[in-house]
Amino acid sequence: MLLHIPDVFTKAEVAALRRTLDAGPWADGNMTSGHQSATAKKNQQLPEDSAAAREVSALIVQALNANPMFVSAALPHTIFPPLFNRYEGGGEFGLHVDNAIRQRGNIRIRSDLSATLFLSEPEDYDGGELIIEELYGAQSVKLPAGDLVLYPSKSLHRVTPVTRGARVSSFMWLQSLVRDDADRESLFRLDVATQRVNLDRGPKDQAVIELTGLYHNLLRRWSEV
Repeated sequence: MLLHIPDVFTKAEVAALRRTLDAGPWADGNMTSGHQSATAKKNQQLPEDSAAAREVSALIVQALNANPMFVSAALPHTIFPPLFNRYEGGGEFGLHVDNAIRQRGNIRIRSDLSATLFLSEPEDYDGGELIIEELYGAQSVKLPAGDLVLYPSKSLHRVTPVTRGARVSSFMWLQSLVRDDADRESLFRLDVATQRVNLDRGPKDQAVIELTGLYHNLLRRWSEV
């Protein structure tokens, strides 16, 4: 499932994050590349141990854990510390798939889901679309600053060349409580439907109670804790 999650940060919050990030020590983006990615990547990245990266990374994790749509869709077990990249002057990232395992220090996860948080407005740069290959064809994603796209890490994807301006974003991976993409999507759709019935009928309605019970029994069956 590919999901657009709007307004993870407000415009004012994005501006504050950008002030911190833009002052950081940007370097060659291949510092975190796997063997395949190193031949396809042309961008800059903020060193993960820099003060700017650590500060903004913590704020992003905090915001995601407080975002109901993200939590419902991702069912996060562990969010790998978010990283930051910048594309400009023809920078791009060729077609690739993310590594199955990510490790940093004592944090090691299975990458079930990938996410990109856009930190530049679409009109501030040309190109830079995130192209994600899905079952029904390639999806082009270029979102407003502060919005996030969530998608399965097994998906082939690429970033088109940025020919004007700069595309700044945060990218991250996470291990979900539910490994299977189809099971996770079913739980998300069930949760959304339950909330809609709840709005119409109230939390004490029998249908809401039964749907909520079904959701938790399926989560109990499919989750890995």
